[in-house]
Amino acid sequence: MLTLSLLRHAKSSWDDPSLEDFDRPLARRGIDAAGRMGRYIQAHDLAPALIICSDAVRARQTLELVLPHLAAKPAVTYERGLYLASPQSMLARVRKLDAADVRHVMLLGHDPGIHALAVDLAGTGEPRHLASLARKFPTAALAVIRFTVRDWAKAAPAKGKLMLFVAPKMLA
Repeated sequence: MLTLSLLRHAKSSWDDPSLEDFDRPLARRGIDAAGRMGRYIQAHDLAPALIICSDAVRARQTLELVLPHLAAKPAVTYERGLYLASPQSMLARVRKLDAADVRHVMLLGHDPGIHALAVDLAGTGEPRHLASLARKFPTAALAVIRFTVRDWAKAAPAKGKLMLFVAPKMLA
């Protein structure tokens, strides 16, 4: 069984209009939410073996606030290709993973791609989680999807089970 966690970056700041989108940092609300999600991930034993993170500032800052809460320290890679990536390109990246090395991976990225990927992959799951996911993928939200396949290359749309969908507001 393989597990894919999808984490959207936390709320970013729009305080400096001169910054390019890629360079926007987290807002105060985002800083709080990222820490809350890190604690949730650890408390529910959802820490991945590998995190592939967009290299945009707000994504890197989100990860920096999540990592200290994880007892098991996952391998981390930052990839420009995740910045505003399409669901198809994110799935293609996941399919290149070696299941012998990585059974649980987290992608930390951006909307609308992360939302579309989660919706595409979640073929089954608890109705309340599926309905919540279908509506919106808020900043710092986490979707956990499990596949019964043994090879990441076989992860496919509608073949995953949405095990969990949680946003920081649900934890307040």
